[in-house]
Amino acid sequence: MEQQQVMETEARKTKIVTRRLEKPRLDVQYPQVVGMGNRLVKRKINHSILDAVYGLIQRQGYVGHPEKTVTGSYQIKLHKNGVLSLLYASSGYAQGAAHGIVYRSSQTFHLDDATEYKLADLFKPGSFYIARLNVIIKQELKEREKEQDLPLLKEFSTIAADQPFYLTERAIGVYFQLEEYTPYAVFEVPYVEVFDILNSDGPVGLMT
Repeated sequence: MEQQQVMETEARKTKIVTRRLEKPRLDVQYPQVVGMGNRLVKRKINHSILDAVYGLIQRQGYVGHPEKTVTGSYQIKLHKNGVLSLLYASSGYAQGAAHGIVYRSSQTFHLDDATEYKLADLFKPGSFYIARLNVIIKQELKEREKEQDLPLLKEFSTIAADQPFYLTERAIGVYFQLEEYTPYAVFEVPYVEVFDILNSDGPVGLMT
């Protein structure tokens, strides 16, 4: 109990600050964690965040395309009970192009030990969570296609085993990159819809 209280105190002390990476044609805002007593954990999380941010910059082709301007931002989707979930966006615009290109990535951390969660960590082992999420997303895509008269670019088949995601207080956010199925498709699956297969020892369990 005493160790748990110490961990909870550490989580409450953790704050998120915005840093900025500025260079010619580059302006990216990104988060860093501060206030932690455990410097090793803080360093590990912050380095992992930077790796993700630089990964998006690289994906935009910033270095190899001198005509391209890249900007970046982030959102704190969840910061509760030692769980931190972040969503990053990188926008690249090449001079003369009709429109820019946005790529996204995300990370969800346990602030006590710097664990970075995978989608599988949210669910009970052997729960066939991919098939369950596929059914929900496929139905949502059909509803959007009908209500918004928004045709699918291709038929949805399945999410990936390592599908990017984020967490909110009420839902699992699953998203796809530009025009995978529809432009910048995002699906927030309420926890109540998959409650029976959620791992109580995973990040969602920590919030309850």
